[in-house]
Amino acid sequence: MGNLELITGILIAANVIISYKGFNDYSFFDKYKFHVGAVRGGEQIRMFSSGFLHADVQHLLFNMLTLYFFADVVISLLSPIQFLIVYVGSLMLGSLLSLYFHKNEYNYSAVGASGAVSGVIYSAILLQPGMNLYLFFIPIPIPAYLFGIGYLLYSIYGMKNRIGNIGHDAHFGGAIGGYIITLILSPGLFETNLLMIILLAVPIFILFLLKRMGKI
Repeated sequence: MGNLELITGILIAANVIISYKGFNDYSFFDKYKFHVGAVRGGEQIRMFSSGFLHADVQHLLFNMLTLYFFADVVISLLSPIQFLIVYVGSLMLGSLLSLYFHKNEYNYSAVGASGAVSGVIYSAILLQPGMNLYLFFIPIPIPAYLFGIGYLLYSIYGMKNRIGNIGHDAHFGGAIGGYIITLILSPGLFETNLLMIILLAVPIFILFLLKRMGKI
């Protein structure tokens, strides 16, 4: 097994094993999920551990399939170690943004690798903006950069309107993590993809402008 399959396989296996444990052991699930009150009480490990737990099999499957399809792009254009930095950094940024937006909601909780996976998606888009994505419900290819911008704009809408039982802020925080970390690891993108960097920054600017205006 080569580096590409190995590093991705390890992450997927960790998510499956830990999530499966959580499915069958509620005390384990409750101990390691993201929970604002517990995190503010000193249990910061939850900001990391929650990224390997999932609410159900469908949630787990969606995140792992998405990771599988995007991981190789990041690994091949950066390196396995840098991919791990993107993954873990995005996971933590997702948790930090969730904590920032819900810091006064002591009972708020969340689980899932969505923040980390969102970071990998955004990293892949930055590194290969010309790639096309094929979505199940749209029969034509979608340019990756349009997907990335639309994804974050929808996340803002979801955060503002509290749509569904979805951690939109963790998705957004993860995408910001993937964006920032990838630019740090690959600064040459400022020369080759400056316009794309600016375009992908627009939703991030909008989010914090709305937060400053008290709209979110």
